[in-house]
Amino acid sequence: MGFFSKLKKGLSKTKNAFVGQINDVIKSFRKVDEDLLEELEEIMIMADMGAPTAERVIESLRDKIKTENIKDSDEVKNALVEILSDEIGEGEPLKLDTKPSVILVIGVNGVGKTTSIGKIANSLKKDGKKVLVAAADTFRAAAIDQLEVWCNRAGVELIKQSEGADPASVVFDAISAVKKRGSDVLIIDTAGRLHNKSNLMEELAKINRIIGRELPDADRETLLVLDSTTGQNAVMQAKKFKEAADITGLVLTKLDGTAKGGAVFSIKSEVDIPVKFIGVGEKIDDMRPFDAKMFVSALLKDAEDNEYQEEDEEYEEYEE
Repeated sequence: MGFFSKLKKGLSKTKNAFVGQINDVIKSFRKVDEDLLEELEEIMIMADMGAPTAERVIESLRDKIKTENIKDSDEVKNALVEILSDEIGEGEPLKLDTKPSVILVIGVNGVGKTTSIGKIANSLKKDGKKVLVAAADTFRAAAIDQLEVWCNRAGVELIKQSEGADPASVVFDAISAVKKRGSDVLIIDTAGRLHNKSNLMEELAKINRIIGRELPDADRETLLVLDSTTGQNAVMQAKKFKEAADITGLVLTKLDGTAKGGAVFSIKSEVDIPVKFIGVGEKIDDMRPFDAKMFVSALLKDAEDNEYQEEDEEYEEYEE
């Protein structure tokens, strides 16, 4: 099974709750009117798209119906797909042009931060990069052991110290190892908590100072991991973390376990942070760089009208 097939399967709960209801509503209306638009808006909100985003999408749809004189219900769906595609925006790849480059990974406990690091390391390694991981989340019990398991699965080296060690010290050791080994990418696991925003800022500032001093010219990404099953709560979490850290991208996990995938459409507009990775399963190869066009195609388009259906073989290399 290629990645596109996995993505379609992973998004099935959201598709059934979101697209299925949209199709039912459109079929039940004989004419295109305000009642239809109100029904569509309600479905979007129920799919955790968020009221502001749903209102904006419907307003764009209303304008499109008027300007293009749309009277057929099937044309309404095509117009909606077009608007939602624009809403989600283009995917943005990681900026890792320097050798080495650095990725800081943050996120609260339970969102899948540790597994995401292992999966991202695996993806980068398959792209031919030499990856090293730093276990700088030294406060949570078993965090280091869990990270080591995933690094072993990905076949990448882990730099660690004992539980309770200074995270900045771990980062310093990891940077020294990166220089000696000629690694391409350093991934840093950071503490998964937001109880006290000032503590998080201080810790990240300390880590960033060390990176700035030891790798002044390195490209840096700060990725926030979010649990997709929490819907709009994930959007709110992103807003809070954005106040505390300079986040460059989002990692959305557990898309295969939720009917709230509509939240993806509101993240770009409400938080203004691009989605850079999505996860649709528990296996190490079930996370890939976010492709906005592929996501919309898997969620909104019918199988017979899907350009990725024939191209799925390209993703077979990501299978174990």
